[in-house]
Amino acid sequence: MITNQEIIRTMQAGLRISPTPYKDAAEQLGMDEKELHQRLYDMMEDGSIRRIGLVPNHYKIGYRFNAMTVWDIDDDKVDSIGELFGQQDFVSHCYRRPSFKPAWPYNLFAMVHGRSREEVDTKIAKLKMLSGANCYHSDVLFSEKILKKTGLRLVAKN
Repeated sequence: MITNQEIIRTMQAGLRISPTPYKDAAEQLGMDEKELHQRLYDMMEDGSIRRIGLVPNHYKIGYRFNAMTVWDIDDDKVDSIGELFGQQDFVSHCYRRPSFKPAWPYNLFAMVHGRSREEVDTKIAKLKMLSGANCYHSDVLFSEKILKKTGLRLVAKN
């Protein structure tokens, strides 16, 4: 029996560019394509995996200006403001983190992408408007280079 971990290890490398990518993955695993679809569905249903998605290289498609915005938001409003930020099509990552006041007061992080510094600044201004009086302070950390572009990767057991 093929384990869920074996399926994940195979799928995390990416699907082949092919008219039949799931069939190809199933063959690589030594299983039927229908069974692979069902197993992926079951893993999504039980929360083992959240999604299967395309991961574009934003630098290659022209989004060379990237900024991690950090926000000191009222604790009672941070979840609702985070939801608003996360709904913006220019925010790729948005999450709450504990603050460490006074040295690091920020409890909300949102990654913003654009084709120019001015475009990113305009998008950040929109986030400031959305946060309103609930934001005590914010800052912006612009990316200088890509250090890592992968999520969690399962490795084979030894």
